[in-house]
Amino acid sequence: MRLYITLLGLLTMVACSGPSLNKFSDPVIVKIYDLKDHRQTDSLLNFLRSDNVIYRKEVALAFGSVQDTVACPMLGSVLLEDSDSEVRRNAAFALGQTGGFQAVNALLAALADTSRTVSREVLEALGKTISKNDLGSLCAFTSADTLLQEGQSWAFYQLALRKKTDSVVTKLVSAFLIPPHSYQTRLAAAHYFGRSPQVEGKGYESNLAQAALHDSHAEVRMAATNGLRTVPSQQSLPVVKEILKTEKDYRVRVNAVRVIQNFKWSEMNGILFDALYDSFEPVSIAASEVIRNKAEETSSKMISTNLQEVKSDRAKANLYAALVKTLPADATLQEIITLYPKGSSYFKAALLSAMGETIRPLDKQAFEFLSRELLKNTNEKVILTSAANALVSLNRKEKSSMTTLEFLLAYKEAIAAGDLAVIGVVAHALINPSFKKEIKDLQFLYDAKARLQLPRDIESLQPLELAIAYLEGKEEPSPLKNQFNHPIDWKLVKTISAGQLVEITTGRGSIKLRLLVEESPGSVLNFIELLNKKYFDGKFVHRMVPNFVIQTGCNRGDGYGSENYSIRSEFSLRRYTTGSVGMASAGKDTEGTQWFITHCPTPHLDGKYTIFAQVISGMDVVNNIDVGDMIIEAKLKDK
Repeated sequence: MRLYITLLGLLTMVACSGPSLNKFSDPVIVKIYDLKDHRQTDSLLNFLRSDNVIYRKEVALAFGSVQDTVACPMLGSVLLEDSDSEVRRNAAFALGQTGGFQAVNALLAALADTSRTVSREVLEALGKTISKNDLGSLCAFTSADTLLQEGQSWAFYQLALRKKTDSVVTKLVSAFLIPPHSYQTRLAAAHYFGRSPQVEGKGYESNLAQAALHDSHAEVRMAATNGLRTVPSQQSLPVVKEILKTEKDYRVRVNAVRVIQNFKWSEMNGILFDALYDSFEPVSIAASEVIRNKAEETSSKMISTNLQEVKSDRAKANLYAALVKTLPADATLQEIITLYPKGSSYFKAALLSAMGETIRPLDKQAFEFLSRELLKNTNEKVILTSAANALVSLNRKEKSSMTTLEFLLAYKEAIAAGDLAVIGVVAHALINPSFKKEIKDLQFLYDAKARLQLPRDIESLQPLELAIAYLEGKEEPSPLKNQFNHPIDWKLVKTISAGQLVEITTGRGSIKLRLLVEESPGSVLNFIELLNKKYFDGKFVHRMVPNFVIQTGCNRGDGYGSENYSIRSEFSLRRYTTGSVGMASAGKDTEGTQWFITHCPTPHLDGKYTIFAQVISGMDVVNNIDVGDMIIEAKLKDK
């Protein structure tokens, strides 16, 4: 095998003439990536002993996407024995992605690797895989090396994601928050506190507050501010007030607003309503979401007063939701119903969501309105999806004017209408003891299942399968997986420049992306093929979460749409930073047409969602885009 690979590589170099656009001019690299795309572990393993270090690097990294525990023993030996540090680093990444006791054992043995880049990756991989009983290995690790401190800090963050932290870890992470630790070390530490719902141990509050107020990087301040929700309000309240008063980066202010919901209403109300009029709309939206969440403690008069002044449609809809949640006044509900026909599809959807908060005695009226909207024959799919979600929200209220049977009849009608998103939303709602008592015949669910198909409808099929199993009293079925169905056209991949640019034109301005074909060839090719068909032109941004993402590419406009194929997930060492462009999915290997752009570092997505491009200009446009904004044109651009 070694001789074969070496000769093949030599023949490739001889055969190639002229400059190549990307690394896929090498047929062996194409073979490795194609085997990765097909998830063919046995064939990939043959390349781990190649004489060509480039191929060993590529195949070790490939297993970070394949994630097959069968490969762990050989990856472990590569991690401990390969002569090239980059191969060992890639093997450490792949083991961290895959997990299991064999991965952990190999990683623990590699902690003493002579290469700092390998040790850094080993540390974070251990954070993804190690059990709580073995935390001592990570906590006892000490080094003055900046890169190794970074690896340890990210390892602790990974533990927080997995809810495997303790007071010893928290104390160590707190020390990483302060200079002179590196940006990456501080960033990981700040995110740790945002991902630990119950931080164990005390003494970290001062460092966290200092980071939130004074760190030199806005992204660290933002993450640290989010972590302030773990600090008692008497200590965090003055910090939050100072942030909202002096902080220039809107993302930090958004997180400060979100922290406020942990305070008593008497402490927060003035600050919160002031934030509704922040100069940046995402801050206003975040403030309205908190008011909606805390509506029971809120003055309905204060909400009504601000409702007339706030400019953002989303903020306005959230304030309406807060009102009907606390004050079941017929005038308020009628105001929503009067306003409803005058809005855009997405404002209508937001108003429907607001109606889902209505409490008795007016919830019966809201129920009837939502039921009618749900059964409309409309091309505005976002209306159907929002009406279904709002109906489910009404159903989940503890005291309802409607009976379980009334909801069940409405659900059966909605499912019979056949909209795929509605089927998914309603099916999830049926996983409830009250419905288990009422439903005697599941044929309506089997009829719905017959109308759905993989891979296109996986987001609706999954909850439908769960509902059927639950109502039949069976064990929960395994998660659905899309079978391989969309091979990569490597001839076309070879024609894509390694630095290919894309321009996205929106009503808010232009965004330029650099495609990462050498890291995610299948995703980039899929994106270009859709772009060349003008697929994205006229599509709406259907999702915007402040401080997270904007998302588009849905052919329904509600997040449930795709085409009837899927592509494979492609994971690399690249991290989600500000302006990363990733593929949306409903789980591994379910990607299709939807994609998103991040507002800021989002490390919980690392190694779980494909990154296929990076914003190189236009982040100001990304930061201003909201739900309902349209992509006017997406096209390839010359350098």
